[in-house]
Amino acid sequence: MKKFFASLLDLSKRAVVPITAVILLIVAIVYGWFWVALLMAAIVLLGLFDAFQSRWAITRNYPVAGRIRWIFYDLKPYLYSYIVEDDLGGTPYSLAARRLVHARAEGITDTQPFGTERNTDEDTYHWVGHSIAPTENPIKSPRVDVGSDQCAKPYSASVLNISAMSFGALSANAVRALNLGAKKGGYFHDTGEGGLSPYHLEHGGDLVWELGSGYFGARDKDGKFDPETFKDTAQRDEVKMTEIKLSQGAKPGHGGLLPAAKVTEEIAKIRQVPAHEDCLSPRGHSAFSTPIEMLEFAARMRDLSGGKPVGLKLSIGQPHEPFAIMKAILETEIYPDFIVVDGGEGGTGAAPLELSDWVGMPLSEGLILMRNALVGAGVKSQIRLAASGKVYSGMGLARNIAQGADWCNAARAFMFSIGCIQAQRCHLGTCPTGVTAQDPTRQRGLVPEVQGERSARFQEKTVDTLMEIVASAGLEHPGDLEPHHLMHRNGPEKALPMDQVHPFLAEGALLEAPEDTAYADFWRAAQATSFRPALDLAKARAK
Repeated sequence: MKKFFASLLDLSKRAVVPITAVILLIVAIVYGWFWVALLMAAIVLLGLFDAFQSRWAITRNYPVAGRIRWIFYDLKPYLYSYIVEDDLGGTPYSLAARRLVHARAEGITDTQPFGTERNTDEDTYHWVGHSIAPTENPIKSPRVDVGSDQCAKPYSASVLNISAMSFGALSANAVRALNLGAKKGGYFHDTGEGGLSPYHLEHGGDLVWELGSGYFGARDKDGKFDPETFKDTAQRDEVKMTEIKLSQGAKPGHGGLLPAAKVTEEIAKIRQVPAHEDCLSPRGHSAFSTPIEMLEFAARMRDLSGGKPVGLKLSIGQPHEPFAIMKAILETEIYPDFIVVDGGEGGTGAAPLELSDWVGMPLSEGLILMRNALVGAGVKSQIRLAASGKVYSGMGLARNIAQGADWCNAARAFMFSIGCIQAQRCHLGTCPTGVTAQDPTRQRGLVPEVQGERSARFQEKTVDTLMEIVASAGLEHPGDLEPHHLMHRNGPEKALPMDQVHPFLAEGALLEAPEDTAYADFWRAAQATSFRPALDLAKARAK
């Protein structure tokens, strides 16, 4: 009997909300409180539903009360962001990073009083070595010339540009705002793999047309590459360069994904796919399957575009693959005009969590590996190298350029500049600021003429701060930054120049003595005719 009453008491505690509602329902009926009675009746019915449903254990055992957990679970990101999160600890971007972008976009002061808030003893801390003799008048708006000897129409790029983001992943107004900013600021706007939309063309900003494995905007009815359709678009004056997307840092080897909720009739027409269904890009390209075939495809794209620069964009994965590309370049003597390395920390509108968290090389390591492949193979003079992945500040630009990049691309930072608040609802189509929403009522919050100005201000001010760093190091151009200018803490009591943290190969090192480099096994495994290793790396690297 004692056990029975204990069980009954436990049940009454767990069902305290619907039991209380029953009592209040009776009181409300007695006193004629109609609206109170209606509310209590709804809670009682919800309690009965929860107690007898079989899907959720928590509400079956705690009718109604179990739902309070769901409410706080949904509210947690907002409560954490606005109440709990400190300035430097937030992810993917800290509050300090978001404030910096917004301040520069708004044109208000971005200076800081009282010194740094960063822990300079942390293992992740790094800094640029300044000079006793700083440069008085560094270059105001540094540019990078893009185009190999095989390119008929070279392009002069800014050191900070808009990274690949597709229409569909972004709203029409967001694309308009970003392109307006690019036009005003003199930097390029990468279309992403979703095709060239009318909104990319409204303001006449410079465009890099990205072509992924779905060939959106340049595909036939079977989803294969259509050269004539590509030619018509690639030769437009607004398109300054074209780019083959091999992989993306946030979801390498996965292909692209635009959720069905965002595939409107308009987007479907631009991409030439069915509306209101998930829009998937294949994992790999159908136009090529080997390094040599890839370079031949790139050369074909360059010819079809009228001689404009063509590039590759990839997240670095298995280390032998960049060397396979180098061997194909040496064998065919076909030079892509640029290569963009996308870091594993890069962003996306939708991706499996495990791929975002655990697949793909982080930017620093991937950038250095590709830099060493280009320099070691003796082809860096022909091919520009760009970096993308969580770039938002002058120091981020300086770090990447010191490690081998010629310029940087940024995506989420430019999203912040036009109003993004990191609500992380990109994949649901319910973005509160209209940056990633296709709903016109949400998009109306984003006024392109206003946000385009903000975007241009952010880019200009960020490049200005990069040049402050360059000048403080006694240099003229960002390209003068070298690995030894970048110091990296290696424990609480030691710091090393970056060229002592990572290897940086000398020109032609892979051609002259590859066995003396850290990449000897990967260079031997690389082959121009396949992305697969030519030898058993497990056996070759067994010690």
